Amino acid sequence: MRASSILSLAALLVSFSAAAASAASANACSASSPEHRAALVELYTSEGCNSCPPADNWLSELDHARKTSTIVPLELHVDYWDSGAWKDRFAQAAFTTRQQQLTYTGGAHVVYTPEIFVGGRELRSWSNDASFESRIQQLNSETPLADIHIDGHPSAPGHVAFDAAFTARKNLPDDAVVYAAVYENQLVSSVKGGENTGVTLHHDRVVQHWIGPVRIVDGHASITGDYASADGHDGVVAFVERGATGEVLQVAELPSCGS
Repeated sequence: MRASSILSLAALLVSFSAAAASAASANACSASSPEHRAALVELYTSEGCNSCPPADNWLSELDHARKTSTIVPLELHVDYWDSGAWKDRFAQAAFTTRQQQLTYTGGAHVVYTPEIFVGGRELRSWSNDASFESRIQQLNSETPLADIHIDGHPSAPGHVAFDAAFTARKNLPDDAVVYAAVYENQLVSSVKGGENTGVTLHHDRVVQHWIGPVRIVDGHASITGDYASADGHDGVVAFVERGATGEVLQVAELPSCGS
C-alpha cells in the first residue's frame, strides 16, 4: 500500500473516531447542584380530587417560569382518592406514605389534596405569591450541606441510564438519606368518573419512578437507574434530606438526555 494511501486511511480513522466521540458526547449529559440551597417543591395531588386541577396547572406554570437553580418541582399522585368510579393511573402508595410522613414529622395530623411542601415543609399559603417567594428566597440564601452530580446517557434504544452521586459537606446530619425520582411531562388524562368526570387533565413533572431512601456512608452515596424515555419529556431529580424530619437539604435535576 502506498504511503499516501496509508496516511489517508489513518486520517479517515481519526476523523471517524472523532465523529463517534462527538456524537457520544452530544447524547451524554450531566448536571450538578448549585452553590446555594435549591428548593424542592412537592405537590401531592390526585385525579379524583376536583380541587386539584388548579394546583396541577399552578405547578406546570411554575415549571415553565422557573430557574432550575432555584426551584425543582415534582407532582406526586396519592392513591387514597382511588375508587371504583376512577383510579388515578399515576397514583402510588409510596407517595401517600411520603405525604403522611412529611405531615406527621412537621407536627400536623391531617393529609389532604392539593398539598404543597417546599424543602420538606408544608406551605399552606403556596397560592400566595409573596409567601411562596419568601420561602424560596429563604432556602436559596442558605449554603447547601451536600453536593449532587447526575450523569445520564442513552442506554438501550428508547432508554436512558443515569447515575446520581451524592457528597456530604461539613455539618451534614448523620441521618441524611438520598432519593432519586424520574418524572414525565405533557401527560393528558380524560377522566371518565369521580369528581372530575368529563374533564381533560394536563400534568407535568409527574413522578413515575421513586428510588430511596439510601443512606450516606462515609460522606458518599450513589443511586443508579434506567428508564424508558418518553420522547424527551422526562428527566431525573435527585435530593438529600434529613431522615428524621424530612427536611430537604439539597436537590439537583437532569432533564432528558434523549434516547
